[in-house]
Order: sequence, then C-alpha cells, then structure tokens
Amino acid sequence: MASSAVLTLMLLAASLLLPWSSLAALWGDDRQLAWTVLAQLRLPRALLALTYGAMLGASGAAIQALFANPLASPDLTGTTSGAALGAVVSAYTLAFASPLALSVGAVAGALGALVLLLALAGPRAETATLLLAGLAISALAGALTTLALALAPSPFAFYDAYEWLMGSLADRSLDQALFALIPSIAATALLLRQVPALDSLTFGEDAAAAMGHDVRGTRLWVVTLSAVGVGACVAICGAIGFIGLVAPVFARRLTRGHAGRALLPAAVIGAALLLAADLAVRTAPLGRTLPIGVVTAILGAPFFLWLVARMRWRLS
Repeated sequence: MASSAVLTLMLLAASLLLPWSSLAALWGDDRQLAWTVLAQLRLPRALLALTYGAMLGASGAAIQALFANPLASPDLTGTTSGAALGAVVSAYTLAFASPLALSVGAVAGALGALVLLLALAGPRAETATLLLAGLAISALAGALTTLALALAPSPFAFYDAYEWLMGSLADRSLDQALFALIPSIAATALLLRQVPALDSLTFGEDAAAAMGHDVRGTRLWVVTLSAVGVGACVAICGAIGFIGLVAPVFARRLTRGHAGRALLPAAVIGAALLLAADLAVRTAPLGRTLPIGVVTAILGAPFFLWLVARMRWRLS
C-alpha cells in the first residue's frame, strides 16, 4: 500500500513537471508563463487523472465485492453509458454551448440510469437483479448513443461528440476538475464506510445479515455512490474503461483477498494507472495526442482476456 502511494505521488509530480525543463522554467526568465501553464493546463489534468482513476478503482473494488465477481466493473451499473448518452444529447441540443452544459447533461444521464436501475431492480434490490438490470441499461444506453451519433445534425457535432466519447483529460479547466473532484471524494469516502459490510459479503449474504449488516442498504449505497462519483468524472472527461476492472485485481493481492479492504488500495492503484496512461499519451512520439480512453482499452483488454483465461483454468 505504501509503495503504491509513493508511486502515485511520483507519477503526479511527473504529470505536473514533465518535460523536466519545465522545472527550471518555473524560476527562469519566463517563470510567469511557466506558472500559468502549470496552474491552468497541467494541474487540472493531473487532478482529473488522480480523481477519475481513484474513483474508478474504489468503485470497481466495491462492485466486485458486491457481485462477488472479479470481472465486474462500474460499467455494470449502466451509469457510465447513461452519462455518455446524456452528454451526447446535451451536445446536440445545446451545440456544446458550454462545458457546464455538457457536464450537466452527463450527470443527468448518469442519474437517470441510476433511477431506472433502482426501478427495474425493485424494492428488494437483489444482487442478481441489479446485475441484470445494469447490463440491460448499459446495452440500451449504448445503442441510443450509437443512434444519436448516426443522426448527428452536422459533421462537426458528430466529431465533437465522438471525440468526447473516446475520453480525454486535455484542455480541462480547474473549475471542471473541481466539478469532478468534489463528488468523487465524497463518494469515495462514503464507499470506504461500506468496507466492513463488503468484507462480510465474502461469506455470503445470509452470513453478512447474521453479522448485523444491512445487505440491501449496502447494495443501494454501493450502486448509488458509484453512479454519482463515476458519473461526475465521465461528465468532464468522457468514458475511460478498464481502470475499474484492473485496479481492484492488484489491490486484492495487497489485502490477501479481502474484497472490502481492497477499496482504498484500489483507489490508489487506479489513480496511479490513469496518471501513467496520461503520461504515456502525452509523451508518445506520434505527432498528436491519443484519446486516453483508447489507450486504457488497448492495455486493459489483454489483461481482461488473461483474467478470463485464468478463471477458466482454475474452474477446469
């Protein structure tokens, strides 16, 4: 855990100061310009990588503990797809009038998906029902987003929406970073309060209830907090996948398989992974900046396939 935290801090410093010539420029002749670049361009980007990665890691660990499935991720609640749909609809109707309009549309989409999820799951909100409802909402929102892209009012609207859906941390302001930071910190802190209940779910729902934990309340808290925190980040940066799947796998190794206790290490590892991915995007010698969502998918998909193969080998 300590080594992960140190690595995250090192990556944060690198994100702020790379290239290292920037460090000398902070006290050089053009220090005013250098400090402006640091405060207005690099600091928001680093904060978003730190926040989004931590939220994905913590929510991924919580959802994997809730569903008792190492292949689960925040996408299973449908809120990521709902946020993407809300942002695209907002982009078309408001023509990207302001970043705030896009963010509000994405948050509204995430909350709409959450309300639909809870309505479909019913008052008892069984874990299996939540899983099936989340998958259905993700599929529906994904299909509607594709339809919205196909019906784009103009090529420019299509390009802007498509570029946003691929995920990016670039060109975000400090106000936008705070828009994601505040709800994500609050959601992560409240998720950490569910650690004892999530740990007890390792022994089954009946055992958790016998230990005095409110299993139904834990389900609702985990799903709601994941929706709010991840939805706020998606609203600013677009959809970034696989961090919420990969980080909890490494975190459980640090906690010797304790699913609930993996939340905090998963948040730290998730932040480190997204900071590292953003550094790779910024320093890649390709002549242009790649969408970070594409990079995490390219790196995460082979890990996902390896994880599936390992689980199949253990069951055989």
